[in-house]
Amino acid sequence: MSAAATGRRWGRGDRGDRGRVAPSRLHTRDLVTIGLVGLSSRKVRSFLTAAGIAIGIAAMVAVLGISESSRADLLARLDRLGTNLLTVTPGISLGGGDVELPAVAPRMIARIGPVEAVSQVGYVDASVRRTDRIPEEETGGIAVQAADLALLDTIGARMAAGVWLNEATAGYPVVVLGAKAAERLGIGGPGVRVWLGDEWFTVAGILAPADLASDLDSAALVGFPVAAERLDHDGAASTIYVRTDPEQVNEVRSVLALTADPEDPSRVQVARPSDALEARAEAATAFTALFVGLGAVALIVGGVGIANVMLMS
Repeated sequence: MSAAATGRRWGRGDRGDRGRVAPSRLHTRDLVTIGLVGLSSRKVRSFLTAAGIAIGIAAMVAVLGISESSRADLLARLDRLGTNLLTVTPGISLGGGDVELPAVAPRMIARIGPVEAVSQVGYVDASVRRTDRIPEEETGGIAVQAADLALLDTIGARMAAGVWLNEATAGYPVVVLGAKAAERLGIGGPGVRVWLGDEWFTVAGILAPADLASDLDSAALVGFPVAAERLDHDGAASTIYVRTDPEQVNEVRSVLALTADPEDPSRVQVARPSDALEARAEAATAFTALFVGLGAVALIVGGVGIANVMLMS
C-alpha cells in the first residue's frame, strides 16, 4: 500500500475520532444529591406532592378495607343464620285482590319430609301506641302481629332484652317488640306498658334485629290466643317461616306452593330471605371493583400531572 493511501486512510480515521463526542453521564450519587437539593429547595411543593399521593393510596386502601369488611360480616351472618330458611306468603288473585293462606297450610307444610321447623305470624287489625292519649292513626309504622311460640327458633332470632312469649304469656296481654318498634316507642327494656288495641299490654321483651325476617323489626308481637280473644284475629297466617334440610332447599321450595294451597298454588309466593343478603354481598363486591378502578385511574392521572410539574420545575 502506498504512503499516500496510508495517509489518507489514517487521516480519515483521525477526523472520525475527532468528530465523535462522548455522551455526558451523571453519576447515581450526583443524581440523588441534585434530587434532594430540588426537594429541599421546594419544601411546600414536595410536601403537597407526597401528601396527595399518600391520601390517594390511603383512600383506595380504606375503600377496599371497608367494602371487604362489610362483605365478610354479611357472609358471616349468612353462615350463622343459614340459607335454608324459606318464607311462604299470600300472593295476589287474578282479580288483583288480596288472598289468604289456608288455615291448614302450616300443618300441611310441616308434613314435608326435609322440613325441620315451621312457624307463622299473622297481621292483626290493631295499632300500638305509647299511651292511649295518642291518636289511633299515628301508628309510627308499627304493625301488630300474632306469633307462635316457635318463631325465634325457626328464624334464628334472639332477644336483646327480656324474654320471648311462652305458653302462659301467649294468652295474656303481653307483647314483644321488634328492635325498630321499641326504638320508635321510646322503650328500652321490659316491664313497660303500651296501649295496644283498646287496652294496656305489658312489654315482656325486645327482639334483636332479625336479619332474615326484617319485617319483625317494626312489629309488636302477641300470642295467637290473646290475638283471637281480645283483638278479633281470625288465626290466618300472613307469613309462614319454613326451616329445611340445607341439602334439600330447592326440592322443598319447589313443592311449598302446592302444599300450602293445593287448589290454587299460583296464589302462594315462596321466597328465600338469604337471597337478598347474598345479592347485597355481590353488589358490594361490584362496587368495590368500580371504586378501585376509579381510584387507580385517579392515581395515574394525578401521578402524571405531578411528574409533569416536577419535571418542568
